[in-house]
Amino acid sequence: MARRPGKLSADDKALWKKVTESTQRLRTTAARPDARTETSEAQPRKAPKLPEVKHPRFQIGERANQSRKPHDLAPSMADRIAGQPIAMDRKAFGKMKKGRLSPEARIDLHGMTIAQAHPVLNRFILDAVAHDRRLVLVITGKGKHRDDGGPIPVRHGVLRHQVPHWLNSAPLRQHVLQISEAHLKHGGQGAYYVYLRRKR
Repeated sequence: MARRPGKLSADDKALWKKVTESTQRLRTTAARPDARTETSEAQPRKAPKLPEVKHPRFQIGERANQSRKPHDLAPSMADRIAGQPIAMDRKAFGKMKKGRLSPEARIDLHGMTIAQAHPVLNRFILDAVAHDRRLVLVITGKGKHRDDGGPIPVRHGVLRHQVPHWLNSAPLRQHVLQISEAHLKHGGQGAYYVYLRRKR
């Protein structure tokens, strides 16, 4: 049978008194609307002032190396041919560039595809060598600018760029002494003078 709590002893009362002295009373005034709490009476804190940081003005890329060379784009075919050393007689070369030498034979590749033009050019040059001709004219045309809309760009004037490569490749390389862009009266940028070596 449970024992009824009796009266507190003197020791219990002394202990309880110590407990109540060490505790803090809860704020019961916060429940009343007319009561002012300590937080409302206190002034709002000001935000701390941040230190001022000075940034020097700059532009993106101002320290980049400005002495870089421009992109090395492939030179045009006319520039490449003009940059070749003169292998033939200089006087004859000067006359040829001014259009004073008449070609002994000519071929017109204008309008042909690469597959058609390559064997025709080979046959023409080898035939000129067999007949001991020195100066021949190869007409390529300037080419039309056409864009098929594909991912790979199409070079402007395909034959004009391809013919010098063929002339500098076997079996024609051993017979060709000089290649030069034709004078205006012989086709200008749309034709080449091909000066052949003497038959041995």
